[in-house]
Amino acid sequence: MRADRRSLLHSAAASALASTTLGAAAQPRAGSAPSPAAAPSRVLAPRLKEGDTLGLISPANATYEREPLEIAVESLQALGFKVKLGQHVRGRWGHFGGSDEQRATDVNAMFADDEVDGVIALTGGSGCTRIVDKLNYALIRRKPKFFGGFSDLTCLVNAIHKQTGLVTFHAPVAESEWNEFSLRWFRAIVMEGQTPLLQNPRDRGAGLVQTEGRTRALRAGRARGHLVGGNLTVLSAMAGSPYFPDCRGAILFLEEINEYIYRVDRMLSTLRLCGALDHLAGVVLGQFTNCGPGDGKFGVLTLDEVFDDYFLPLQVPVYRGAMIGHIRRKFTVPVGLPAEMDAEAGTLQLLEPAVR
Repeated sequence: MRADRRSLLHSAAASALASTTLGAAAQPRAGSAPSPAAAPSRVLAPRLKEGDTLGLISPANATYEREPLEIAVESLQALGFKVKLGQHVRGRWGHFGGSDEQRATDVNAMFADDEVDGVIALTGGSGCTRIVDKLNYALIRRKPKFFGGFSDLTCLVNAIHKQTGLVTFHAPVAESEWNEFSLRWFRAIVMEGQTPLLQNPRDRGAGLVQTEGRTRALRAGRARGHLVGGNLTVLSAMAGSPYFPDCRGAILFLEEINEYIYRVDRMLSTLRLCGALDHLAGVVLGQFTNCGPGDGKFGVLTLDEVFDDYFLPLQVPVYRGAMIGHIRRKFTVPVGLPAEMDAEAGTLQLLEPAVR
């Protein structure tokens, strides 16, 4: 996580602790959709197919140079899609991709546009927590479409599912590296409607044993539940709001990047204190990239110890190492879809198609 995002999100998380986390407490500001009394029924978007139009938006960070946008558009076109640029996709307000109103307007406009078949973020960064209460959730439920992204998009993919029931996707953003691995999972789940087994490659390379992409169970077992989660910093910033996912009976997946271990500990405390960990079915820990003690730090807990402290007392299956996060090769994970995890095997089995 970048430092400029860190302070914004941590302060938001602190102010949210006074509310309950399961999503029914605080009401959003005037003009946005209230949190429903009961969870909305699950809604599936039509599967994407070659020739469909993807709306490209920048709901988080600005993209400062021209080339990254050009490469993102060309990548989506190489996938077989037409691309329609959001009105403010080149926008900039501070480090954001336009003002809050501009970024929210682009999200709403893409769902309203009948020529657009799906919506994808150009990049992550920060800023989605500033616009989450400005989206037209009634419109989104009325016109369900593919919506995907990761990192700061954790906010919107979980909020849209929570408020509308639409299955969204923790997936590559447009400027991600669309390598064979990432593309295979995206196509299988979003375009072909398959129900694959999400399992890291079993490849030891030139070594005697596998050293990359390993999984290991913190607590063995199988569990079923709907998938929620994403970036830990962003989720902790949403705690107590009507947009925080319903974790009751859920399989929670988490990932992080560039955070010191003591901050990971603090954010997991936020989730624990507001009740988000109380009724989970299971936990899948993705990649915690470059999350260490920091220069000159001695005597801190290790990530192993932090994870043991928070997740072993839950008495649910937990495994670590899934290919979810700020990494080159990543799974596409449907938010809100039922799945079965096997902690010892390090697998997630999707139980239903994520698109129709």
